[in-house]
Amino acid sequence: MRRRARRWIGGCAGVAVLGSAVIVSPVMVSPAAADEADADLARFYTQTLTWGPCDDAARGSECGTVTVPLDYRNPTGRTLDLAVLRIPASGNARGSLLVNPGGPGAGGVDFAEYLSTVIDSDVRAVYDIVGFDPRGVGQSAPVTCLTDKQILRWNRTDITPDTARERRTLFSRADRISQGCLDRDAALARSVGTENTVRDMDILRRVLGDDELNWFGFSYGTELGALYAQRFPDRVGRMVLDGAVDPSLNAMEVSEDQSAGFQRAIARFATDCAQRSNCIATTQAGVLSAINRLLVQLDRAPLPSDGSRRLVQAEALTALFFSMYSTDLWPTLRSGLSQALDGDGSTLQLLAQLANDQTGPNTFGSNITSAFYAIGCWDYPPTPGIKGLRRAASEWSTDARVPEMAVAMSWGNAPCSTWFGHSDTPPAPVTSTTSAPILIIGTTYDPATPYAWSQALRAQLPTSRLLTHRGDGHTVYGGSNLCIDNFADTYLLTGDLPEPGTVCSS
Repeated sequence: MRRRARRWIGGCAGVAVLGSAVIVSPVMVSPAAADEADADLARFYTQTLTWGPCDDAARGSECGTVTVPLDYRNPTGRTLDLAVLRIPASGNARGSLLVNPGGPGAGGVDFAEYLSTVIDSDVRAVYDIVGFDPRGVGQSAPVTCLTDKQILRWNRTDITPDTARERRTLFSRADRISQGCLDRDAALARSVGTENTVRDMDILRRVLGDDELNWFGFSYGTELGALYAQRFPDRVGRMVLDGAVDPSLNAMEVSEDQSAGFQRAIARFATDCAQRSNCIATTQAGVLSAINRLLVQLDRAPLPSDGSRRLVQAEALTALFFSMYSTDLWPTLRSGLSQALDGDGSTLQLLAQLANDQTGPNTFGSNITSAFYAIGCWDYPPTPGIKGLRRAASEWSTDARVPEMAVAMSWGNAPCSTWFGHSDTPPAPVTSTTSAPILIIGTTYDPATPYAWSQALRAQLPTSRLLTHRGDGHTVYGGSNLCIDNFADTYLLTGDLPEPGTVCSS
């Protein structure tokens, strides 16, 4: 999750919490020490990472793989190779800065290249920027639950079901995601949860030659960082968490907070739109009314587009959600809404395709759809069935500015209601005994990771400091807010945190 010339946009889903210690005889031993001392795990910590040229990567990038156990309970069994990319420091490197764009399901290899182009040159001089595709993602043993055609059908499925038949169809298709993961590789599907990625991060730290983990995580990447600080408190270096997730929430609580966040965001979009000459109305109320009218129309019949398929309501909703991630997308959304109300769904469909990483009529550029559910649904306890989601949809949509968006937020949990298994560790506040200062960045009108989550994580991590961005969009570093960037860069270079209560406005 980040921003700059062309903003990198990410998402957020499930999280998990790890135990903080393991007891051996009468002595308390940290998981960090236990992991490296374990003879069966030692070979992973002592492996050599051989860097070589990258395929289709920017000049100067180096690529390699790091091997990790599929199952940490059985480290002598099957292994996975994680794809890693490094952009070497332009000066004398003091260590690596490991980065993650969020998701879950977004890859860090491409993201590292992107972040290296927007991060401050002084930071680039002293850190190797390193990205990795987490297990199950991208080039790292990608989990596959659906064919491309099945993904397309899922993305076009009615996510605001009005009838019993529509609800049965939604749940039937949701169940196929879970079953598809099991059919293709059950062992992998049961091993891609966040708790294992956190342990992979510690192996990466050691293989990269660092005594401490320097981490820059966005959205879901903040959860990875916070859970690392919990499990490996003595190995935390500089850690920036932009757009924090609250680990204490379950899946429905996450969705309820996000639903409210997107309602705030769409209202702010409507206010901004009403001031523009090419808007669909001249008042906030008029804009919201037009959006609601369009969604009702699309629920009855799709609109023509310039593609091979007509625009359906699910795609229009995706376009609305996606456009709230960055104000850079608001002009395109304005045009798309105007065109759709004139009978042309092409631009809204294009926004939906960008959100879903759709690269052609029946093709996708990554496995993010499969990985998003495989990781997120595993991390949480199961979400409710049809009756529970229907009840939540009704409650969340009451008094909502755009009710269909709130309804979709509830029913979007259907895959996790039918998932084959879940982490043994329920959501809980994160705890850490680390003494390292941690920088949390929260955006007041962030729809996907609401500002209250950053406040909650700051309270859970005693050595953290919250830097507030008063503005819109999902995460902020690397965009146009130099105030935020300067504080983050200073912290990465010196370890100095901003003063308590510091606010940067857009």
